[in-house]
Amino acid sequence: MLASRHKPAPGSPSRAQIEGLLSRVSVVAKRERAPNYMRGCGSGQGCVFGPAWSDDYEGPYGHDGCDTRNNVLALQLSEVSFRPGTHNCVVVAGVLADPYSGKQIEFRKRDAGAVQIDHVYPLAAAWDMGASAWDITTRVRFANDVDGNLLAVSGPANQAKGDATPAKWLPPASEYHCFYAGKYLTVALRYGLPVTVADQTALQRVARGCG
Repeated sequence: MLASRHKPAPGSPSRAQIEGLLSRVSVVAKRERAPNYMRGCGSGQGCVFGPAWSDDYEGPYGHDGCDTRNNVLALQLSEVSFRPGTHNCVVVAGVLADPYSGKQIEFRKRDAGAVQIDHVYPLAAAWDMGASAWDITTRVRFANDVDGNLLAVSGPANQAKGDATPAKWLPPASEYHCFYAGKYLTVALRYGLPVTVADQTALQRVARGCG
């Protein structure tokens, strides 16, 4: 991965801030695959992070009557419209300033795949890097961390990322690399998750372009 080639987007963390986060995060040699990762909650599936977008968790926006996906959309989109009769819970339209591509994306519920909700520190990666040893309450809170680990983003960018960590994936718009690095490291520190040596190297390169 190359360091950012363009001026960081407004509000991005500085080089000193990212390097400060890097100095505190744990580092492991590589990502070792942990067994028994099953995100699905159907019959016979592990449901290791709880049902997707559950409202049943302890933390900000938990038990507020709205599912996590709609909470993220309501908070991160502009010009938001809600389905009538849902107590401002179900988002049907809005505009996303995509923090991965920098594009303005129109969200319409009938074409919901255009905007998806990304776990900045991916669930599968978290499982491999330590979450497999957490209790289910912590894992559900992590999966629904509206303030920390969830971003409304471009659907194609989210699909391209998959469960990759920074050594393998950074936002397609380099202006947002500093923002992403700061977000990723903040989540890692919040939950005591490590980065790999390769991630550390990639994020150090990013930091050098952050001013």
